[in-house]
Amino acid sequence: MAAYYVAPLARLVEQFERLPGIGSKTAQRLAYHLLNWPKEEAEAFANAILEAREKIRYCNVCCNLTDQELCPICRDGARDTATICVVEDPRDVFAFERTQEYQGTYHVLHGAISPLSGVGPDQLCIKELLARVNQGETKEVIMATNPTVEGEATAMYLSRLLKPLGVKVTRLAYGVPVGGDLEYADEVTLARAMEGRGEL
Repeated sequence: MAAYYVAPLARLVEQFERLPGIGSKTAQRLAYHLLNWPKEEAEAFANAILEAREKIRYCNVCCNLTDQELCPICRDGARDTATICVVEDPRDVFAFERTQEYQGTYHVLHGAISPLSGVGPDQLCIKELLARVNQGETKEVIMATNPTVEGEATAMYLSRLLKPLGVKVTRLAYGVPVGGDLEYADEVTLARAMEGRGEL
């Protein structure tokens, strides 16, 4: 088996294995698939990775990913700039935008406070959020961090920083998903659903 070792192929497989959710078998399939691409397609793929790495940066206002000074949402004059939805990850912005319901702006923290993982407030984009709120235009900050221990801790930490600034701080309601059966819901989910109930 050791005799059948093609170094460039092995290096390609190793690089794919570094991606989240990609195991060794999937990495091998991807590597062999790429070997069948015409040279132009392989070069276009490699160039797309390099271009994304070189050109994508944080928006100067909300810290979302962009290739310009401001992301498309911050450039959109029709958005409600008095409302900021705080999320952990740029993918969360995409999830909210798919709903086409929220018309405010966002702020991306790029993580959550997690002392066990060595992530403190200084590693997140919190200073930028406070600077935005201090400008006085913000009326409400919606905490849309994940319903995990780290997400809750981050929301509570930010809430304590923001409330003295005179803004309304709210938290997303969590509870029973649409189409879910109550008998299969855990106690925390049911408690959250009861707390977040609304009038019909």
